Amino acid sequence: MNDDVTQYINKTQPWQIDVCEKLRAMIGQTVPDVEEQFQYGKPHYVKNGQYAAVIAVAKSKISFMVFNASDIPEVKGFLRKMGNGERKTVDITEGQDVDYDAIASILAKTSAAL
Repeated sequence: MNDDVTQYINKTQPWQIDVCEKLRAMIGQTVPDVEEQFQYGKPHYVKNGQYAAVIAVAKSKISFMVFNASDIPEVKGFLRKMGNGERKTVDITEGQDVDYDAIASILAKTSAAL
């Protein structure tokens, strides 16, 4: 666990802290040997020098982005395409039921080749 990431998370709203900590744990369980880094003002998760995921906290949501996701289809209302589709994002808002298993499944697929 990276101290800068912990500080970033702890400065957010209580519901965001809870979601971020669950995402953090899920990433660690899903991506063996992942490194947690604080880059560009956000928590980044890197394996073998390549980005696997990013957690970004905004005022009213948390965005969880995965890389290497060109082969993962968008899911309306759940997983949206970023840019050319190489990155995909799940947006999480307060009170939302979060399907961490579905997110872990996506992350497992996108990080398998790292």
